[in-house]
Amino acid sequence: MSDTLATNVPTYPFGNAGLDPLLPDLGPDGVGRVRLPTGQQAWLFTRHEHLRELLRSPDFSSDFTRPGFPLIRPIPEDMPRRPDGSLIRMDPPEHTKFRRMLTPEFMIKHIRTLEPLIRQTVVDALEQMRAAGPPADLVEHFALPVPSMVICHLLGVPYADHDYFQERSRILLAWSSPPEQVRDAIEELRDYLARLIADRRDSPGEDLISRLAAERVATGEMTEEELVGLSVLLLIAGHETTSNMIGLSTLVLLEHPEQLRQLRERPELIDDTVEELLRYLTIVRTGLTRVAVADTDVGGHRIAAGEGVIALLSAANRDTDVFPAGAEFDLHRGSHQHMAFGFGIHQCIGQPLARAELRIALSEMITRLPGLALAVDADEVRYRDAVVFGVQRLPVTW
Repeated sequence: MSDTLATNVPTYPFGNAGLDPLLPDLGPDGVGRVRLPTGQQAWLFTRHEHLRELLRSPDFSSDFTRPGFPLIRPIPEDMPRRPDGSLIRMDPPEHTKFRRMLTPEFMIKHIRTLEPLIRQTVVDALEQMRAAGPPADLVEHFALPVPSMVICHLLGVPYADHDYFQERSRILLAWSSPPEQVRDAIEELRDYLARLIADRRDSPGEDLISRLAAERVATGEMTEEELVGLSVLLLIAGHETTSNMIGLSTLVLLEHPEQLRQLRERPELIDDTVEELLRYLTIVRTGLTRVAVADTDVGGHRIAAGEGVIALLSAANRDTDVFPAGAEFDLHRGSHQHMAFGFGIHQCIGQPLARAELRIALSEMITRLPGLALAVDADEVRYRDAVVFGVQRLPVTW
């Protein structure tokens, strides 16, 4: 970018102040420039139509080893720039190859076979929370254990190790973590999963890691290092995002008692409720980062090759041209155009699992705990200062 763009630009990211994301005033077209903690500048796009255009364009790359890629935080010099198997940072054809290997595991028809397990996991967690309170921390007893147990079952990771991988996941996602701690957490998770993969190779089970080791690594389609990288991504994304959605969704429903009453009386509204919660909360508030690989245009703005762009999902999901009164929660809205899972070829591969977990967790919770309520004032709830938005704790009673 030219020197004339180096002043009078806001610092990004904007932070997680509460349920309403902090959104800049970028004028009528919702396009502007921001300064990143690394000192770089990048384009920021916030309109729904612009994000659809940007995220499906082959003129942008997800590979953060490319010059000009907008890094949200510094990376230690001795950390691998892109560890093998980092699916979200691959471009086609490499991305296409690995995504095709994983797609069958996350198709809706396969996730349906997991629903009895998900439901039993939810019921057991609710019973354990009931035994612990009231009051009880819904995050500790319900929102975090449920998706952690499910992804452990799917991958073949021992749930007994949950403290180990949850703590390192928190370090990776917290804005306050020094770069060296982030590096160490990644290396420790990779070492942990490398040992697990070696064990599954020798003693396979009925889990995803065992299948990929036997069907992809053994045949040479994937290296063991690539399987390690994919496993790290699936383990972190598979529990962090959904656990934060369960906690935040509970808070939103309790803060909208009339809509919660309607959901209890009409359980068939749960699918629309889940979509509206996904839109309204949009927990990946840092947006999606890309770099232009060719001169291109988005929304009438010329983006030069080598310039970074940020697609701000939380803003697009409140774009009033698509979602009238988008700052309001409305379970009757019909929010199926939201981008909470991204858009284009990098759209979240695990969204059928996330939807199933949210639907079952919220349905069982409001049915089995009809008197559920916050045990503190809503303004006492503290939010996580992290890449993935969420609540630190959610004290509830019933």
